[in-house]
Amino acid sequence: MGYRLYMELLKRYAFSLPSLVNGPNYRKIMESINHTLHLSQIFELQGSESGKHVIEYVFTVVWQLLDASLDDEGLLALTVEKKSMWPVATQEMEISNRDDLAGKRVEHREGLCRMNTVLAIEIIGELFGDKLTSMILYLARRNMPTHWDSFMQHLQLLVSNSSALRNSKIICPEALILLISKNRGVRSRECITSSRKFLHAVMASGSLVFSASRGDDASASVLWLPIDLFLEDTMDGTQVAATSAADTLAGLVKALQAVNFTSWRNTFFGLWISALRLVNRERDPSEGPVPRLDTCLCLLLSITPLAITNIIKEGENEGCSSDQRTEATGERRQALVSSLQQLYDYEGLLNPPLPAIPLANQATLKAMMFLSGISGGNEYFDGMRLNDIPVNCAGNLWHLIVEACIARNILDTSAYLWPGYVKGQCNQVPRNMSGPSPSWSSLMKGSLLTPPMVSVLVSTPASSLAEIEKIYEIAVNGPAEDKISAATILCGASLARGWNIQEHTILFIIRLLSPCVPSDYCGTDSHLIGYAPFLNVLLVGISSVDCIQIFSLHGLVPQLVGALIPICEAFGSCPPNVSWTLMSEEITSHAVFSNAFTLLLTLFRFDQPPLEHLTRDVPMGSHLTPEFLLLVRNSQLVFSEDLLKDQSKSNQLSRVLSQLPREPIVMDSFPKLKYWYRQHQACIASPLSGLVPGSPVHQIVEALLNFMFRKINKAGQSLKPPTSSGSNSSGSGNEEISPHLKLPAWDILEAVPFVLNAALTACAHGALSPRELATGLKDLADFLPASLATITSYFSAEVSRGIWNPASMNGTDWPSPAANLATVEQQIKKILAATGVDVPSLSVGGSSPAVLPLPLAILVSLTITYKLDRDTDRFLNFIGAAVSNLATSCPWPCMPVMASLWAQKVRRWSDFLVFSASRTVFHHSRDAVVQLLRACFTATLGLDTSSTESNGRVGSLLGHGFGSHFSGGMSAVAPGILYLRVHRAVKNVMSMAEEIVSLLMHFVRNIADNGVTARELEKLKKTRSEISSSGFPASCQVSLAAAMKRAKLASSLGASLIWITGGLSLVQSLLKETLPSWFISAHGSEPNGGISEGMVARLRGYSLAHLAVISGTFVWGVDSLSSTSKWRPSILGAHMEFLASALDGKISLGCNKATWRAYVSGFISLILGCAPRWLLEVDLEVLKRLSKGLKRWDEEALALALLENSGVGAMGTAAEMILEGGLSFAR
Repeated sequence: MGYRLYMELLKRYAFSLPSLVNGPNYRKIMESINHTLHLSQIFELQGSESGKHVIEYVFTVVWQLLDASLDDEGLLALTVEKKSMWPVATQEMEISNRDDLAGKRVEHREGLCRMNTVLAIEIIGELFGDKLTSMILYLARRNMPTHWDSFMQHLQLLVSNSSALRNSKIICPEALILLISKNRGVRSRECITSSRKFLHAVMASGSLVFSASRGDDASASVLWLPIDLFLEDTMDGTQVAATSAADTLAGLVKALQAVNFTSWRNTFFGLWISALRLVNRERDPSEGPVPRLDTCLCLLLSITPLAITNIIKEGENEGCSSDQRTEATGERRQALVSSLQQLYDYEGLLNPPLPAIPLANQATLKAMMFLSGISGGNEYFDGMRLNDIPVNCAGNLWHLIVEACIARNILDTSAYLWPGYVKGQCNQVPRNMSGPSPSWSSLMKGSLLTPPMVSVLVSTPASSLAEIEKIYEIAVNGPAEDKISAATILCGASLARGWNIQEHTILFIIRLLSPCVPSDYCGTDSHLIGYAPFLNVLLVGISSVDCIQIFSLHGLVPQLVGALIPICEAFGSCPPNVSWTLMSEEITSHAVFSNAFTLLLTLFRFDQPPLEHLTRDVPMGSHLTPEFLLLVRNSQLVFSEDLLKDQSKSNQLSRVLSQLPREPIVMDSFPKLKYWYRQHQACIASPLSGLVPGSPVHQIVEALLNFMFRKINKAGQSLKPPTSSGSNSSGSGNEEISPHLKLPAWDILEAVPFVLNAALTACAHGALSPRELATGLKDLADFLPASLATITSYFSAEVSRGIWNPASMNGTDWPSPAANLATVEQQIKKILAATGVDVPSLSVGGSSPAVLPLPLAILVSLTITYKLDRDTDRFLNFIGAAVSNLATSCPWPCMPVMASLWAQKVRRWSDFLVFSASRTVFHHSRDAVVQLLRACFTATLGLDTSSTESNGRVGSLLGHGFGSHFSGGMSAVAPGILYLRVHRAVKNVMSMAEEIVSLLMHFVRNIADNGVTARELEKLKKTRSEISSSGFPASCQVSLAAAMKRAKLASSLGASLIWITGGLSLVQSLLKETLPSWFISAHGSEPNGGISEGMVARLRGYSLAHLAVISGTFVWGVDSLSSTSKWRPSILGAHMEFLASALDGKISLGCNKATWRAYVSGFISLILGCAPRWLLEVDLEVLKRLSKGLKRWDEEALALALLENSGVGAMGTAAEMILEGGLSFAR
């Protein structure tokens, strides 16, 4: 009876908790309950908040009812604990000994017990069905996961076995489970406030259905535009990345999936479409020393599958239980399958570029073989000729994508059964092949590396890891000649187009560049000297622009630097007394050193001044130096080791890095390289000094001058170092290299700056003609190609000093650009036509020839002396990029003049050179950069009435390729492409966030003016009774939704540009400085363009919120897996503190109040929706202040959702807010 009385009282008072909280003795009562029931000790929660005790008490009541019901039915013994943690056991009662009365009382007692059990279960259901108590229980569920799991196990036992539950007339097992499963807290309830509904409607507008008609359909492109921009930006080969593009892409995709609230199917599909668009833009690239098709295909077929693999593996490890992991993995794998099947409808994007056609056809034939039951794998292709391939076996990029996913074990061969995957009949597969020929299969069978075999393997990528491992084994343990062949094969097609195993090929190359010390080695020199021919093959093989970019995309540049530095140190310290014969060519230590040294310097901007001497701000991590790359290399190895210990965070890069040597590398271990680098930086930073007459360096300087200008010496003239006017120069003019020059390369490089100083001075004073100077520099570069680095950096520094008279490019002393300068000018104007930027005239007036700074003219003349061939390409690319950067930084029209000169020499590079010259316009004018950004927004939003793509698509922003080989000749370049190629040279990068925010606000106004018509505005003013839940008339919803979608697109573009321009530093500056300053500053009202100012203000606030949150997700990620997430707590905390202080009235704001309110509610709503884990890193008191501020705005639901997601410390405050809100939450 006592238990029944307790439950009756519970039914009466358990649902009136708000009156308790609002009563005068609330805190005393809760403290007494906690003290009596020992709730804090049982649940192991710190603190004595009354609200926390309310949660503990309600949870305790429900749990006690549950365990009592289990005990009544004899089910408690079936639990894991075999007993309850609560005193729920049935207490024995004293009963009269009269048999007739005892029997009736027992029967009555048993009946009452059954009724009590049913009632207890029904009360549990009522507690979960009541909105207030269910919200309290939701807080327990979120913040006491261990206890909740135990509670749920007991509940599941009740649902599965309770007869009382099945006998209840009020609730059934299914209904009870449904009630508890709906226990999701305030965010899923109908009590969302109007601003929350408005934002939800805005975000929901992004859940678009993809059109199957074209790959750049507007509805598809708006969501995945950041991916297109990121992929296109990685194609810029002017600077390598120190991190893996796959990891960055995976983080970006997860961020967009969260922010856009899209399914994984649509997310993966958007990723594939973006990657395919990139390849289609580069289908017919203009020639030039920049990454092209191999890099594009690497992004599509290697980096993108790796990113998806990382996402799927993370999902596999996210769940706590094996069932949850299986469900998460299955969901994402099925999403991948669906996205790949959907690609079949996009044939226009799937046509393979010419170099990929054979591999696509082979992928199709492989599927046909599988379906026809032919075994043998790659052996089947031995001897296959083009005529053997069935007509219907033509493959495309879809087949290569599927094969890439199968190779990564994120897809199985059931894909071969998809409709349309194999168009031919299985019986069309030829059974009788031509005779066997050299191939990877024959190698695996034991065939020798004969010249024909090597030729085939160099031009054909390996199809499996086993094949590439076989080559690596030969490179390590094979005969000397086979080692050379194996190194050549590794650097061939398997590196460029072996997409399914590309990172392993790179890994093997890096390991081969760091050979172990032989066990029997006892020499004093480095053991690396004995590997000279082998190392040289590797160094030359990976020196192309595309190969370097492929290393960069896989995040292995720091590891490559770690392998190159010891080679440079060893061979730079070795005199060229010993030579080796390699493929009928003699190489010396100087050649090996130069190849390693120029490759090393290509990996960072060696021609830039030290960071402390830079005249412009630089985003953190963008100024690469050897020290920084070594630091990243060492960190990668440590980080990968930590990740491997935690399989839930492990990714592909960490697994690859685990196979490399673990020893850290520091610059101090390589004194020669460190000394050269310090001297190199000093020469760039300040004028040259310190040459002592008669010193060893002075003797080398004189020997170099005599060698470079021997013809002048024969004529009786002699060049001398600036400080050696009193010394006697031999002036012998010997054609043979002086014994003074048969020295280690490091010694020669130390003298080169003084040689260049003497030569430049002589040329400036007329003692040396420009032609003689260019010839002498070419001789020096041929003698020691590594000297190109010093030549370039020295003359670049002299240009910046501005002490030399300009050179007149008149065609007599210096080459003349006049032959095609006018053509270059017209082409530049065509390229920039879509931006609205004025192109300064290239004409200098009258008959005066163009001029260049003297050091730049010397460098240009030197580059023109080179012939474009396979042996010198890598050196020309090395110096060419630095000279181009230098010309770009010089006054207009230096770069167009240089482009004109080079275009005369290499006509097939004309498009590339003119495009490079056109970028210079933006380097010299901040206004031009802002105008270019304006053009990017206009094109993306479809606000350009002159454009044929007025809907605003990726095609409008990034175009479809460019060049004079297109129909109609050279055409306007899309503004997005231009910006992605100029942003790295923009001065004052940290102010770009302010410019982008200003443009965003401008275009939000334009969007609003174009999104709601004057007629709809009139309705808005007159109609007050038709206001919908979003705060706007129902008649305006269609136009408003369209305006919101475009505003979201504008903010997404802005966030992408901020992230790409300045990375982590600029995004953090946006949150810490730019946005707070914008809100504090006063903004003048703009003329009414046809829409309510209140609507514009709110639209601006939500756009800024979207900009801020999506920018943060780009750099920090939505989780804590990114290495940059460690910066999130401080920056996000500072921004939240600003919001809280402004809400508390401690900061005066100058912006529109509606804009501020929309920003705060939108910012918090977005974080709750896509990155709730961020809140756990913010100071709890700041979050409570924010919650109070929101409550003062009548945003109770949003305030409560904020507290619900703020961790254990906030749950007491959340409980009190729920109960204080009472009926407003219960509605």
